[in-house]
Amino acid sequence: MTDAALPRAASSLTDIRDDKRRTAMIEFALAVGGFAIGTGEFATMGFLPDLAGTLGVTEPTAGHVISAYALGVVVGSPIIAVLAAKLPRRTLLLGLMAVFALGNLASALAPGYHALIGLRFLTGMPHGAYFGVASLVAASLSPPGGRARAVGRIMMGLTIATVVGTPLVTWFGQSLGWRLAFAGVGAVGLLTVLLIWLAVPATSATASSPLVELGALRRPQVWLTLAVAAVGSGGVFAIYTYVSSTLTHVSGLPLATVPLVLAGFGLGMTAGNVVGSKLADVALMPAIAGVLLWDVAIGVVYVFAAHDGWTAAAAMFLVGCGFAIMPALQTRLMDVAADAQTLAAALNHSAFNVANALGAWLGGVAIAAGYGWASTGWVAAGLPVLGLAVFGVSALLDRRRPQA
Repeated sequence: MTDAALPRAASSLTDIRDDKRRTAMIEFALAVGGFAIGTGEFATMGFLPDLAGTLGVTEPTAGHVISAYALGVVVGSPIIAVLAAKLPRRTLLLGLMAVFALGNLASALAPGYHALIGLRFLTGMPHGAYFGVASLVAASLSPPGGRARAVGRIMMGLTIATVVGTPLVTWFGQSLGWRLAFAGVGAVGLLTVLLIWLAVPATSATASSPLVELGALRRPQVWLTLAVAAVGSGGVFAIYTYVSSTLTHVSGLPLATVPLVLAGFGLGMTAGNVVGSKLADVALMPAIAGVLLWDVAIGVVYVFAAHDGWTAAAAMFLVGCGFAIMPALQTRLMDVAADAQTLAAALNHSAFNVANALGAWLGGVAIAAGYGWASTGWVAAGLPVLGLAVFGVSALLDRRRPQA
């Protein structure tokens, strides 16, 4: 190398380091948004009794607050993705997180039960679109072989929320009132708006349009991938929904230890997110199939492990590891959606909320039928089997008509 080339080489290395630093800052800003959303979604379950008492309704009735948020996710994701198709992604991210933050702050000031129901529905609407657009931004900054890991780093905010954010805000809600808990989530949302404003560069409008985005719905592989998420992941929620009662009535653990077990579940989600995104970058389709098989096995293990406190806690960590499928399915949707990236990416989170509702319902059916709290493990083993069947159809179509 000549003396003249040395400065150019040094400058190139500096540019690479600067690019990596900028990318890390963008991913951090987007992950903080995931942390805010994950905390706001899961923490409500922890202070539900306090919320019910304050609003003067029964606990099951107060549970409709959680359902309203989930419905907002399912409805809001496709509507926002289609109507905002032409917006620059930075502008869209800022708007989505601003709505989420203001929705939580307004929830803290809700005058009554019905107002809170409406506000939680509106607050949930940006959820899926935010994760979808954030995943697309992260993937666009990564090399072709690192897309799933980039998506996984964005999802890390969501998984860390289950370990840190949810227990902290739950404690706030139980000790200082649910209004302060919602206000805290709103404050993190506003912090995310500031971080996105500072870190994410301004971009021009996308080349997409509402009609282009709606084109995703004409693609069988998009529907099949969403079905894998909606059915195959339902088992995790079948267990998680009733884990508190299972741990106290079957495992014999005191109620005070339940948050520790749930934190272990969050650690499992974090581990699964890291490992799953790496596996997806190496071999995407085998990674999806492998996680579904894992879920089947862990569902069966849970049925027997639930009868002892230590084994139940270990099983919950392993159940959380099933989150490994999230970055893989998000990446799969990027492959099969062609030009309709925003809608497909946003719908992934709608599908996971469908999985939440489906798993909780079927788990409740099994318990009501008299099979016991631990029977949710059989539900958790059966749903991924159906997911594998749908996945098999998708893989067969790939062989007949390979993706471009």
